[in-house]
Amino acid sequence: MSIDNNIWSNSELLDVKTAILGGGLTGITLARLLHEKGEEVTVLEQEPDYGGLCRSMSDSGFTFDIGGSHIIFSRDAEVLKFMLDVLSENSQKNKRNTKIFYKGRYIKYPFENGLYQLPKEDLFFCINEFIKTLIAIEKGELQPPKNFREWIIYTFGKGIADLYLIPYNEKIWKFPAERMSLHWVEGRIPRPPVEDVMKSAIGIETEGYTHQAVFSYPNKGGIEALIRAIALPIKEKIRTGFPVSSIREKNGIFTISGSTYKVTADRCISTIPLQELLRCLDDVPERVRISCDELKYNSLACVFIGIKGKVPDISWLYVHEKESGLFNRVSFPSNYSPEVAPPGHSSILVEITYHEGDQVSAMQDQEIINHVIESLKNMKIIKPDEVMYTAMERQKYAYVIYDIDYLRNIAIVKDFCAKRGIALVGRFAEFEYLNMDGCIRSALNFTRNNYASEHFC
Repeated sequence: MSIDNNIWSNSELLDVKTAILGGGLTGITLARLLHEKGEEVTVLEQEPDYGGLCRSMSDSGFTFDIGGSHIIFSRDAEVLKFMLDVLSENSQKNKRNTKIFYKGRYIKYPFENGLYQLPKEDLFFCINEFIKTLIAIEKGELQPPKNFREWIIYTFGKGIADLYLIPYNEKIWKFPAERMSLHWVEGRIPRPPVEDVMKSAIGIETEGYTHQAVFSYPNKGGIEALIRAIALPIKEKIRTGFPVSSIREKNGIFTISGSTYKVTADRCISTIPLQELLRCLDDVPERVRISCDELKYNSLACVFIGIKGKVPDISWLYVHEKESGLFNRVSFPSNYSPEVAPPGHSSILVEITYHEGDQVSAMQDQEIINHVIESLKNMKIIKPDEVMYTAMERQKYAYVIYDIDYLRNIAIVKDFCAKRGIALVGRFAEFEYLNMDGCIRSALNFTRNNYASEHFC
């Protein structure tokens, strides 16, 4: 999608008050908030367009979100109001209709709320293990969990864990669940009420993850419309085409260099991945570099498909079975807004996580597209003659992985950055699995805490 850019000319030198590294959702939101406080800010973005994982692309009448399927929802009332206010009339509400593809069936999401739709033997396995686990915990026979795999079993029982939650999580994270930390799960994976699980088992309708039961999405422009709306007051403050190669600090002044241009700033705030930030710094201790290298993340391949005709009346579909395909989620953007596909057409966005050196990283884009189309045909989601458009995008930094050593490694890296006077805000700068609302909350908190205490003097 075309964005009004402020591209740098060669040999340009700029002196600014506050430099924000990275023009993704966090960086743009932070710049707007500081601007509203009267601060002089400049955003430095290496790509030709700002937006990061929240960019969208338009081609042949279709609009796709290139960083994966995004929707607008939040438990955080202030953040949700902020997003909807900036979008103004360019948004619409949708009732979530999300499914899990399970043995050829569409099971209600979340899994524990759709147990009644399972084959009877699987239903019995899930409910029996759920009850047995509750009793074991009550009797003190089950030790508290020490890793993510144990937490899933401890919380949901072996049935729900083995049939869905562990396979799905290992498919999306590409990492063994027993080697993942559990500190991040509270609030992100809600504990199901016992009553809801029992009701689901006997066929009484229940609703899980109610905070996203109704979600919003831009009418036009894809999720990038949100970024563009946030950026409106500070468009002239965004400098694109600025790949940072060096960051030096002397006497409280930061010199931020690209290939042929420099910025001097009183304050440097980073919203870019820690791995990219440390590459720009000198005199990084070996133990800090090692800790940063050990921070784990997944990349993302997004396949975009435009079809003639209709798609299932589903918001998005989770796919945990390996035999169904390499992907973990299939979304239907044209069900979010009819404006993202031409009249008489629909759109599908398929997500595949991967990491360097695995099967997907070695595949050519067209191989992945062909695999996805064939898999969707086998799942009876599309027909052979329906496909009118295909494309694909890869994102290097997509998901933070919380391995067992995460807390130790992140503490070392954050401590180093703090001592160098560089503030970290946002998903890959803080190296936290933040959704869009979490990124905006991070920017809000930073602005309030720092502006109140220092007034950015």
